[in-house]
Amino acid sequence: MKKPVGVQIEGSIYASDGEDLGNNQFLDAFIEFIENKGWSFGGGSFQIDEEGKKINDID
Repeated sequence: MKKPVGVQIEGSIYASDGEDLGNNQFLDAFIEFIENKGWSFGGGSFQIDEEGKKINDID
């Protein structure tokens, strides 16, 4: 049986308008996109500041 091949994502996402992007706001849109494609996602996320440092969720 063929083993599935997938994609691992590493990076940071910021709103292009300079507004804060909340973790829950991003996850809602991301999961909707993934599910609309018929794909699945397993992983985690957390809020970061402008320097990429982890902060408590501000949602």
